[in-house]
Amino acid sequence: MAAIDGAWAKALEPEFHKEYYRKLYAFIKQEYSTQVIYPPSDKLFTALHMTPLEKVKVVILGQDPYHEPGQAMGMSFSVPEGIEIPPSLKNIYKEIHEDVGEKIPDTGDLTRWAKQGVLLLNAVLTVREHQANSHKDKGWEQLTDAMIKAVDAEDRPVVFLLWGRNARDKKELITNPGHLVLEAAHPSPLSAYNGFFGCRHFSKCNRFLTENGEEPIDWS
Repeated sequence: MAAIDGAWAKALEPEFHKEYYRKLYAFIKQEYSTQVIYPPSDKLFTALHMTPLEKVKVVILGQDPYHEPGQAMGMSFSVPEGIEIPPSLKNIYKEIHEDVGEKIPDTGDLTRWAKQGVLLLNAVLTVREHQANSHKDKGWEQLTDAMIKAVDAEDRPVVFLLWGRNARDKKELITNPGHLVLEAAHPSPLSAYNGFFGCRHFSKCNRFLTENGEEPIDWS
């Protein structure tokens, strides 16, 4: 697997010695050598590389990577420049436009958010081609839960955006009263009208950051 470095490596170091991690490592190594797996192995921890632990201001949790060719780039909801914007991200952009007035972008690459401190983390970090959720319950969840706990332990205000049941189930991991947790329906076309549209999470997030002396996120 790609390397985890910096403060992330220090925070997650205890996980690397656990039985689940050894099994996960062996499983992922086998999968990459025998199947078509997304994202490419060198982009496995892009979310951590783009957003160092000490820089995290906002966490957006996804489920697992996109499973069609060319889409997954190691950050939840994000696709590379030139790839068609997926439906859930289109709905995220619509809500941003309605909430804070930003123009809807023509790219689905969210690197600009990540570099500002938005951790775009999936609960499961790999997937087989054409098979959504195919790497569920293989150990990724324990590792990404440890990542969420590492952010929760940071002594500065962080906003957690939990969209949909899978993300909202992670709320119990967030115990620091200095953080803000915002919950809504998933932005998928199947559920966006059940509470994602109109949630105003982006303005609420920035208001919280500003009130706590942090630079707000430029959601453009």
